[in-house]
Amino acid sequence: MRASDVRILEVEPYYSHEEARTPLKFGAVVVERTPYVHVRAKVENRRGQVAQGWGAILVMDFWAFPSKVVAHEVRLQAMYTVIERYGRLLADYGRYAHPIEIFFDTEPELKRLGEEVTRELALAEAFPFLASLVCASAADAALHDAFGKVNGISSYEGYNADYMTYDLSRYLGPRYVGRYPGDYIRRSYLPEVPAFHLVGGLDKLWEAEVDDSDPQDGLPNSLEAWIERDGLTCLKVKLRGNDLQWDLERLIEVHRVAQEAQRRIGLHEVHFSADTNEQCETPEYVVELMNRLRERSPETFAAVLYIEQPTERDLTLHRYDMRPVSAIKPTILDESLTTLEDLELAMELGWSGIALKTCKCQSADLIYVAKCEGEKIPYTIQDLTNPGIALIQSVGLAARTHPLMGVEANSCQFFPSTSKPEATVHEGIFRRINGRLSTASIQGAGLGYQVERIPRGIFR
Repeated sequence: MRASDVRILEVEPYYSHEEARTPLKFGAVVVERTPYVHVRAKVENRRGQVAQGWGAILVMDFWAFPSKVVAHEVRLQAMYTVIERYGRLLADYGRYAHPIEIFFDTEPELKRLGEEVTRELALAEAFPFLASLVCASAADAALHDAFGKVNGISSYEGYNADYMTYDLSRYLGPRYVGRYPGDYIRRSYLPEVPAFHLVGGLDKLWEAEVDDSDPQDGLPNSLEAWIERDGLTCLKVKLRGNDLQWDLERLIEVHRVAQEAQRRIGLHEVHFSADTNEQCETPEYVVELMNRLRERSPETFAAVLYIEQPTERDLTLHRYDMRPVSAIKPTILDESLTTLEDLELAMELGWSGIALKTCKCQSADLIYVAKCEGEKIPYTIQDLTNPGIALIQSVGLAARTHPLMGVEANSCQFFPSTSKPEATVHEGIFRRINGRLSTASIQGAGLGYQVERIPRGIFR
């Protein structure tokens, strides 16, 4: 029991619908618009002090609940239902506790909500727990933000014995007795974080490809122009995963564009992540792709930092041995990671590390970070094309931890208008300079959003 523990008084979601500036293609889907949810949480600590916090996330069913048998509109209805019901579940929690404790206490009920929605909507495919995590993530973030605010601290200062009743052994076992998440994170934000720019499957690479059909809003429309404007050094390259020649040529051409654009601005450093969004039928596809890449273009091969989720998200379906892939390049688990049990199975199957995303909940991410740091498992910090305060949260997490390199930040490409209110306060997060994001504006109690300064109507 701690005086800083919070009791939840209110949880309220606010929805909007956001249009993509250009289509975002990943895996087998193309996203042109998506809902966006903000969640406000009001809490009281044991001292009787009251504060409210905020969280936000894109309601991206295309990623969290891809399905060939459940329509997009029905999937969204299911996600809205889980968002609403999880908010009510939190409001009815009734006890004083730490946000991490609250999340893991309610995790079984969150799973039950997915099962409940599957039955009530007669879904032809079960509502996945990954989608449940996305639905819960904004409320979870809002609790962390409110927890910091009500106690007058950065939320990251509240992950130690002074603020947590339970140590990590409650979640990770006896090896972690006397250890807390705060033991594995940085004491302050890194001043800058490298930003990964997404190269989507439909993105134009060269400026010569740009024509009148592209947006005329002053932002770049080609990878070449983005690199020259923002000084990019980290690129997340979306691949098809079922067309080896296309994937091979795409990686080589992206590298050629990067080299040429960087040469003109005096840069000579580029790092890739290669992401097929689970479209490879087997790991052998990736092995062949990497071997052919090494033969055709050793420089491009050297630029590949890691490979992300090449095969299906259900690890138990084929239990693929990923060691042949991991022996070539680090192989990172993304869509498959929803529980600590998933992480254990992935390590058993030979995956190298994991991708952390705030859309899977800040509480869970902090436990994953502790386990990864304690057991020398590499991890990355990625996003869900996070705009607004969702990106601020994600960048803050990357700046407080030790990821493989930087943070994914691609909403400036695909949803720049959504973040305009936040950009007035956090310009360094929404405008990449020298390939990096500045954390100078992440200040104050909570998650450092400074919502009182952001001209967004719901924050008033």
